[in-house]
Amino acid sequence: MAAPRRPSGGGLRRAPQDGRLEEINKEFLCDPKFSDEEDLEEKLAAFKEKYMEFDLNNQGEIDLMSVKRMMEKLGAPKTHLELKKMISEVTGGVSETISYQDFVNVMLGKRSAVLKLVMMFEGKANEGNPKPSGPPPERDIASLP
Repeated sequence: MAAPRRPSGGGLRRAPQDGRLEEINKEFLCDPKFSDEEDLEEKLAAFKEKYMEFDLNNQGEIDLMSVKRMMEKLGAPKTHLELKKMISEVTGGVSETISYQDFVNVMLGKRSAVLKLVMMFEGKANEGNPKPSGPPPERDIASLP
């Protein structure tokens, strides 16, 4: 009998990070600059989950390799120069890693950063198209384009 699978990243290792990100979310909820944002609490919860998914080292930062993995997962691989430019755009050129504050500011901000567009695209693409399970249906030669 196979051992039960644990969720990737381990729940215990993620707990401190979850708490830190939740504190940051509370700051955004109390910030008057975002008081007119619709469904802010739900958006922040979604941002936190997405951020934790790509924070590979659980250190509260998304580095170059994490952004590279994210873009490959989204089916839009980028060169290292393109990735560095994306990170620079998000951080304002002051860091080589994306903090959670930077991430949320970009996602809630008015300017359309590349990362924001990619993340929104991923969300829209996943909404309407659940992945089919099982083997693909059989096709005959007449059904080919």
